[in-house]
Parts: sequence; structure tokens; C-alpha cells
Amino acid sequence: MKKMHAYVSGKVQGVFFRANAADIANRLGVKGWIKNLNNGKVEVLAEGSQEKLNELLKWLRRGPIWANVQAVHHEFSESEKEDYRNFTIHY
Repeated sequence: MKKMHAYVSGKVQGVFFRANAADIANRLGVKGWIKNLNNGKVEVLAEGSQEKLNELLKWLRRGPIWANVQAVHHEFSESEKEDYRNFTIHY
């Protein structure tokens, strides 16, 4: 099990980024959360297989049609246990 922590910048708020990301993550079976930050970025914490996290990361770099992703800074780490039951949107 791997964990990915990412920050997405660009036009990523007010464009259904979180809702679309949550749909993708849940379809992939990835667990964790996503939230808007006060600085205009979106933060993501996700756990799952490396393959599924890579698929989510690929989507984060693109985002929904209304978004304009400029950068995604991310890091992977090992996860000893599952910390989340599903993928949720934090408000």
C-alpha cells in the first residue's frame, strides 16, 4: 500500500475539480480526501496501489475540462495500514 500527498495549482477551484477527482478516485478504489486551500490550490491525500495512484496523478495533472492545471507537486510514501475507508471531499 502506498500513500500520495499532492498539491495542485492553477485554475483548480470553482471548476468542479474536487467532485471530479473524488469520482475518479472512487472508481479506481483509491481512498483518502481532497480539499481546497485558502491559497487557491487543491490538496490531495490518497492511498492505494502504486498503479492506481499513478492513474489518479495522471488525472490530477489534467483535471476536468474547466480547470487549467499549472503544476502538481506530489510525493509518495509507504503506508503501513489503511487510514481511510473511502475517498471524500473536505469542505
